[in-house]
Amino acid sequence: MVIQSEVEEQDAKDLEEEAEVLRQKSKLTQRIEEIQNKKLAKDWLTNRPIRSHEDIVKDYANEYELNLSDAKKALTTYPEKYEIQGNDVPSIVKEMRMYRRTLKGEKKIQFTNAIDNLITGYSDYLNKCIDNIYWIQKYKVPLCNMNYNETDLIKLNIIQDEDMRRRVVDALCKNWEANLDNKDIKYSKEHSSNLKKATAAKKEFKAILKETSINPSTKSLVKSEILKAVCTNPGISAREIHDSLNKSLHDKTSPQIIAKLATEDNITGIDGSYYKFNDDIKKNIWSYTAAFIDSDGYITMDKNHNPRVGLVATGDRGKAFMLEMKKSLGIGRLHLDQKSPQDTRLVNRLNFYSANDVKKLLTKCMPHFRMKGPNAKVLLELIKIKKHNKKEEWYPQRKDELFKLMKYHNHRDNSKFDWHEWDIDIDNINKLEENSKMDV
Repeated sequence: MVIQSEVEEQDAKDLEEEAEVLRQKSKLTQRIEEIQNKKLAKDWLTNRPIRSHEDIVKDYANEYELNLSDAKKALTTYPEKYEIQGNDVPSIVKEMRMYRRTLKGEKKIQFTNAIDNLITGYSDYLNKCIDNIYWIQKYKVPLCNMNYNETDLIKLNIIQDEDMRRRVVDALCKNWEANLDNKDIKYSKEHSSNLKKATAAKKEFKAILKETSINPSTKSLVKSEILKAVCTNPGISAREIHDSLNKSLHDKTSPQIIAKLATEDNITGIDGSYYKFNDDIKKNIWSYTAAFIDSDGYITMDKNHNPRVGLVATGDRGKAFMLEMKKSLGIGRLHLDQKSPQDTRLVNRLNFYSANDVKKLLTKCMPHFRMKGPNAKVLLELIKIKKHNKKEEWYPQRKDELFKLMKYHNHRDNSKFDWHEWDIDIDNINKLEENSKMDV
């Protein structure tokens, strides 16, 4: 029995040792996979355009079929803060230099070498930090002209907004180009002008970093949560947003404060309900507008041959949508809360009357139209000939042809439409299209 017990005990030890070996191998495999994922992410990021961190993470997750959490881990490679016993390196170097004044001879030389080694190690650490800020890595050379410190690099690493990143890169490039232009120029007006440009770009860079807080304020956190809630649930109220906040932010705010911050952030409010375009729509605003015109809009001309384009939506959500479209496009005229012919929900419109607005809108939307592209071509030709070809002999006839073409494109699916009333020959409609004057 004693021998059997010893054998069982030995077997148990052997099994435990094998289990430990397997655990170590598993950890090693995970570490290798982690390193490989980091390297893969770094290679993938090399030629990425400047975008928000959230968009980059989504693209990476889709590219390599990962969930968002794993994608974020792979893209988060910033090294830990360089500290010695809780003190940062610059303050330690400062103390060491103060102490060096008390030394003499060989001890002073050795101590100086120790300081230099510490500074070299710290410089390597800062370079490593820059290399791991994927969106700034390509601009390492101009960044070195900015007299940055470790805190500045931490701030650059936490910038996730696309517009803010673009502002940083713009400032770096302006400073670098101005210094490059001054490289072989003697002191002169041009040299002074370039110097001012370089200084202004450096001030702009510092101002952006000043805007960036390592520990974001309660106000900025609440605004971020408001924006997220409104984009996720259009029509949400201030009270509902307040109720959705975590306890810490909930206790520091109220529905009244939420409503005020939403207004500050240019979020559209309609009778206590809030609406906001999400970023994907804003990035593809002309594509989205083209799709909206195809489905719930119109492109036409009136009897006096004036171009007309419009978007139509009903109800409070439609009203908010028209307000958001006006803000995003920057053109057009709003007509809100109009009575509908059927006396149902109120109708809201965003109309485009001026030739310049119509031309800009249709030119930007043209590549994205799926249904009303022919209508857009008719209006663009009308605007063109009215501006440049009014004195041509063929102008009056072509203007009438375009009117007929517009009628045809707007009613070609209507089997009951009376073409003879408008003197339109359906069989020869192609001839009117072939008579285009866009190249004249």
